[in-house]
Amino acid sequence: MKKAKTAAEAKVLEAIPNIGPTVAGYLREISIHKPLDLVGQDPYVMFQQLCAQTGVNYDPCLLDTFIAATRFMAGEPPQPWYRYTKERQTTLNTFSFRTS
Repeated sequence: MKKAKTAAEAKVLEAIPNIGPTVAGYLREISIHKPLDLVGQDPYVMFQQLCAQTGVNYDPCLLDTFIAATRFMAGEPPQPWYRYTKERQTTLNTFSFRTS
């Protein structure tokens, strides 16, 4: 599948950079059926929802992929999913150590 270079070019989930058939299937599990469904979504919430719905603790790299996809659909240039690993680690560590 040819990957989109811009969000406007993405007509199916698999056209989004970093999204193949398996990840597209995970997105469909949480009612994301087309690229525009990703606009305005919080990738952290999406990941939590997928894990809760399926009862599976997915590899956090999937969260990185969700971040990459939502950012791309928000208009950012395509980035490899692993570009977001450090951000995800920092974000999750920040929330882990927060007190009420």
